[in-house]
Amino acid sequence: MDNSLFAAMHKASEDWAKAASPWMEAMSPTMPKDMLETFFGKGVSPDGLDAKTRMLLTLGGLVAHGAVADAQIKLTVRHALEAGATHQEIAETIAQMSVFGGVPAMTKAMELAKSVMDQHENGETK
Repeated sequence: MDNSLFAAMHKASEDWAKAASPWMEAMSPTMPKDMLETFFGKGVSPDGLDAKTRMLLTLGGLVAHGAVADAQIKLTVRHALEAGATHQEIAETIAQMSVFGGVPAMTKAMELAKSVMDQHENGETK
């Protein structure tokens, strides 16, 4: 594949994620745990990954991509918490992705995740 074409596609996806962030944050409530499991976990594949694992994988992908999608990261952290992920599991997932997304992406994702986890501890939904 032509590197300039790939770079243009990558830039376009980053631009889309940044543009969609305010909309996603405003329009995305946290799904209940049983709904997450039905649509993203064992309901999709009874012998496959559970919703918590899928949410952690999604978070890892968002961080590896450069942590350019703030609202998507926050939403994924909220869903991971709802699916049963611990603060430690979320932090380790983000830290592991520094190898692929870089330290700045990891740092930004950690800050976003911490804000969501703090809100979660205080009983806030967003």
